[in-house]
Order: sequence, then C-alpha cells, then structure tokens
Amino acid sequence: MQKQFKNYLKTTELFLKGSSFYRGIVLTIAIVIPLLSLYAIDYIAYAPSIVLGCFLNAPSDVPGSLKRKVLGILISIALTMFVTLTILISKPFFVLLLLVIAVLSFVISLLSVYGFRASLVSFSGLLAIVLALAVQKTELQSIAIHVGLLAVGGLWFLGVSLFFLWVSPKKDEDQLLSDTLKLTGNYLKIRAKLLTKPNKRDTLSKKALILQTQISDKHETLRELLLEGRKRSGRSLSNEKRLLIFISLVDTFELALANSLDYSKIDSLFGLHKEHLKAFKKMNKVMGNHLITLSEILLKKDKLPDIAILNKTFETTAVSIQNYVDELGLPKAREGAITLRNLHDYQKLLLDEIKAIRRVLVKVKDNSVVTLKTKEYNQFLTFQEYRLTILMQHLSFKSPILRHALRLSVAIIFGFLLGSLLDLKNAYWIILTIIVILRPNYGLTKERSKNRIIGTIIGALIAIAIILITQNTIVYMVLAITSLTFAFSLIQQSYKAGATFITLNIVFVYALLDPDILSVIQYRVIDTMLGVSIALLTNYIVFPSWEYKNLDSVLLNALLSNSNYLIATRNLYHSKKENTLEYKVSRKEAFLAMSNLNAAFQRLTQDPKSKQKESVLIYDIVTLNHTILSAIASIGSYIINHKTTYASKEFDTLISGISTSLKHTAIQLESNQSNTLGAQENDELLQAQSKLRSVYESLSEARDKDIQAGLTQIDQDTLLNLQEAHLITNQLIWLKTLSENLRKVSIKYKTIFS
Repeated sequence: MQKQFKNYLKTTELFLKGSSFYRGIVLTIAIVIPLLSLYAIDYIAYAPSIVLGCFLNAPSDVPGSLKRKVLGILISIALTMFVTLTILISKPFFVLLLLVIAVLSFVISLLSVYGFRASLVSFSGLLAIVLALAVQKTELQSIAIHVGLLAVGGLWFLGVSLFFLWVSPKKDEDQLLSDTLKLTGNYLKIRAKLLTKPNKRDTLSKKALILQTQISDKHETLRELLLEGRKRSGRSLSNEKRLLIFISLVDTFELALANSLDYSKIDSLFGLHKEHLKAFKKMNKVMGNHLITLSEILLKKDKLPDIAILNKTFETTAVSIQNYVDELGLPKAREGAITLRNLHDYQKLLLDEIKAIRRVLVKVKDNSVVTLKTKEYNQFLTFQEYRLTILMQHLSFKSPILRHALRLSVAIIFGFLLGSLLDLKNAYWIILTIIVILRPNYGLTKERSKNRIIGTIIGALIAIAIILITQNTIVYMVLAITSLTFAFSLIQQSYKAGATFITLNIVFVYALLDPDILSVIQYRVIDTMLGVSIALLTNYIVFPSWEYKNLDSVLLNALLSNSNYLIATRNLYHSKKENTLEYKVSRKEAFLAMSNLNAAFQRLTQDPKSKQKESVLIYDIVTLNHTILSAIASIGSYIINHKTTYASKEFDTLISGISTSLKHTAIQLESNQSNTLGAQENDELLQAQSKLRSVYESLSEARDKDIQAGLTQIDQDTLLNLQEAHLITNQLIWLKTLSENLRKVSIKYKTIFS
C-alpha cells in the first residue's frame, strides 16, 4: 500500500513537471488574463470572443519546430475566422446552413492528408463549426466584431505561447526525451522476458511491436525538434546535450532490436541449461529500470542513481559464460558460448550507451560534440510536402482520409438534424462529441467512445456532488479554471481523465451563467450519449474503411525499406568510413516503415472480429518483416561496433540474393506477378551459404586443435574471428530462410485478397 502511494506521488510529480501540464497552464493563463483585464475596464462583453479565439487555436500548439508551430497557429486562426464567419452568415437559412456545414466539415477534414499538425489545424476548423453554432449573433456588425476578436484571441494565444516557449524553451524536448527513455527502458525489459519465457513470447512480441511504434514516433518528433532547432539557433551547450542523449537513444534502440535472437535456436541450445541465460535476462531488466529512472531524473533534475548495480550485474554475465563452458566443456559448448558472448557484447554496448547518457546528464565535455553538416542532418528529417497534388491523390474512394471526411460530414449533419428535431438544449454538444470521438479507425473510435462516456459520467457525478455541497460562485470559478488546465493537460495522455475534466469545466462555466445547472448536466450527458452513438454507427456503416483493405502500401514500403537497409549494411561492411551515413539514414527509414506496419496491424486488431480478415496470416507477415529488420540490425550493429574482416564474395552473394527476394515479394504484392529466383541463382546462394559455413567450421576445427595441444586460453583475434563468422553466417542463413518464408506467406496473402 505504501509503495503504491509512493508511485502515485511520483507519477503526480512527473505530470506536474511535464510539458503537458505546462501547456495546460499556458492556455489557462492565455484565457484568464483577457477575462480579468476586460472585466477590470468594464469591457467584459468582448471577453468571450477573445477566449474562444484562444481556445480554438490551442490544439496546434504541439511539439515541433518553431517555424511550423507559428505557421500552424496562423493558418488555424485564418481557418477558424473563415469558418465562423461562414456559419454565422448562413445561420438564418436552415437549408443553406446544412449545406455549408456539410461542405466545410468535408473540406476541412481533408486537410489531414498533410500530416499530424495539419490534422490539428483541421480539428480547430471543425471545432469552429461547433462553437459558431453556439454563438447567437445575427447582425453583420456584431458578426464582424466577433470574428475580429477571434483573431485577436488567436494572436494573443500565439504571443503567450511564444513567451512561455522563451521562458522554458526546452520543456518539450525534455518531456519527449524522458518519454523515449521510459519507452526504451520498458522495451529492454520485454526483451529480457523474451529470452526465457517461450510460452509468453507471442504476447510479449505483440507488446514489443506496440512499443517499437511508440519509440519510432518519439524519434521522429525529436529529430524535428533537435535538428531543426540546431539549424535555427546553432550549437549551444543545451542543444548538444539533448542531441547527444537522442543519438544514444537511437543507438540503444537499434542494439535492443538487434538483440532479437532466433529463439527456436536459443531454446534448442539452452533447453536444459536455461539457468545460464538468467544473468543476461537480469542485465536487460536492470538496464531497462535504469533508463526509466533516468527518464524521471531528466524532468525532476535529481541526482543520478548509483551505477554499481549495473556494473555488478554485467560482471555476472561474464561469469555465466564461463560457468556454461565449464559445465558442458569444449568443443560441445562452443556454439552456445559464442551466442552468449555475442549477447554479452551487445549488452556491453548497451551499457556504454547508458553510461554515455549519464555523462551527458551531468556535463557535456568539450570533445563531446555532434559533427553533423546541414546536408547530412537534412537526410534524417522527414519533410511533409504541402503540394496540391498530395490532396488530389486522396480524391478517391480508396483513400481512408476521403472516406473518413465523407463519414464525418454525414455524422455531423445527422447529429445536427437530430438535435434540431428533438429541440435539445445545447444540441451542438452532439456535434462536438462526434468531432472529438469519430476517428478514421473503428477501434480508436470505439475506445474513445467508451472513455468519453465514462469520463462524462464521472465528471457529471463529481459536479453534482460539489453543487449540492456549495453554491458559491467563487468556488465554481476556481474549479472552472482548474479543470480547464487539467483537461487540456490530460487530453492526450488519458482521454478518460481529460473527458472528466472537460465535463467539469463546462458544467462550472455554465453554473456561473445558468442557475438551473442540474438540467445543464442532464443535457450534457444526453448529448454525449447521442453523439457517441452516432459516431459509432456511422463509423461502422457509412463508407467504412477496414484496415485489412489498406495494408498493401504499408507492407510494400516495409519490404522495400528492409531491402535498402540490407544493401546499406553490405556497403557498410565494405567501408565503414564512407557508408556510415547511408547506413544510418536507411536504418531510420526501415525503422519508420516497420513502425507504420506495426501501427497498421494494431488498428486491424481493433476492428470488429468479422472485419479482421486473415489476421493470423497478416500477423505472420508483420512478424517476419520485423524479424528480418532485427536480423539486419544485428549484422549492422556488429559491423559498426567491432573490428571486422573484409567482406567476402559469398557475403555479397547472399546479401544480393536476400535483397532480390524481398524485392520480388514487393513486386508480387504490387502487381500480382509471380517472381521467384531462378535455379542458377538458388544454386549460387546455396554454394555461398555452404562456403560461409565452412569458414566458421574451419575456424572451429583450428581452435579444437589448439585446445588438444593444450592452448586452452583463446587469443583475442581468434575469438573475434569466431564471433564474426558465427554471427554473420547464422544471421545471413536465417535472413535467407526468413525472406523465403515471407515470400510464401505474401503470395498466400495476395491470393486471398486479390
């Protein structure tokens, strides 16, 4: 009980020190200052419009480059002004108003084709429709004043946001780095469990896929923030510090991913000797917990934890290898010992990255600088294109975004008509619920619907309890302001909690205006229920977009990205000096493509059971792509972090064959044309595979002769050569098998869905 209470206090402290709560405070200040100022000079009548301007344009204030943030909010201001003006002019004419709402909601929803920030601008535009319906203004002059004040409110919010960004410029970066450290720590802990829990590997692998997607998303945002910020403001101690942490996190993620072993082989090697794996499992767990602790320290600015447990645990892994060799004896223990040695080396590299993060958190040394040229780091950024052709490409019923735009328009019109016919009080709440709840994906819509209902009911019950206790308007005012801060802070982290505070905020705002507050609560709950029902119904029956129909392009991108990553790894083996940048860029693209594929599969699993077509087959394709990515990362990570021999002709032959197999699979998915390797090509691959194996076997035989001659102590060069031959050979043979299996299941997939 005491431990739970401490964890609760720690979570609360981290939330209050985080960027989400900070952003909630910024919005609250931006709203409260105009209210108090205009009240003081007796111009309170203008305050609601300015407040609405702040509120409408706050969604675009998300982490990202300064340029995109400012442009996003300015576009949002222009859009919300246009929408509000159009709705208010159309309001006296019911049929015209219906047409305007339908067209606006459809066109605004289509803006989401331009990425995440554009989707938030789109949300502001949709929100402007709802709030314009709530405004009672009929004269052109009053409409013009209202629209002008919306602009004032939007610009005021932008100014306040920029001021607080200047006060605390690294808040978003620290929060994102903290989140990434925590996610990476959890990922390492899952990798630890995978090592010794064969019965739970399927469940653990699915959790790992979700974490990989989340980590990749964080990496993308951090690239934009850190690299764009560096380009804008140049080098500084704080910029270098955060960039160094980020680079270590990317390398840590690759190392963790590269540690995805052939578990069937691990089980056969250590079936009766799994106790020797426990030290490695514990090391991953300890490193994961250490990263989670560092994530908290980054926000709390506390002292670093003691590193002794990390060093002590790592020492036990070396002892475990020796114990394994002593128990089985050589040469019987060789393959298992080399496997453990490779695992030990990876964990040593992971430990080095964690120590590097620790050093950076204390101080950036003069020689710890990031030497990236503008041309180089531009290759790591994913630039969003804003050409008209992007929008035109989505004007097709095959586009999930277009289908969602049509679905949303139908739902909004239906909700508006229903509210008007039933003559419900504040019927625009139905539309507000639809806009917030209805997502392109059915599963997310269902999840948000559940959380919205629960949050609304909890908020309503809390509000009723407070109203029955006191009718003090000052209490209501304080609660309205406080709940606004928490609502905006929590909406992204916990939609259920956010919905609770949104309900509290709305109730107490109305409590200051309407004495019959219990009826307001009643209508709030009814309108929410109606909005949720409409959102779920339309998502299921109106132009539904089931995920299994949208997988081809995501699968294709993952295949081609893995193929490019493999070729870049081959080039790296030939020359680290010349090809490191190419390798890292292709690695980033492959990780992102895999993240998108993981996310698509997660959306598939959230669809209704009847719409999860061949989910087992699709999961096989996803896991095969993921395993291929991991195997490539394992080879690349080894090459980067070890002294290696020259790449052999057989290595190149196998890499080319595997890459060709992946490309043939991609062609099969794209054009339904059967492409297989010819008999001659297959023979070449088998010969190369045999030759690589013979190299490892020759090294093993030479080592056996040394042992027989009494040379039991292995020299470093022989050990490295054995490790390299073992890892490269096994990973390439595994990759060849994986690529063949992937081609077979992809052909089956295409046959079913063509």
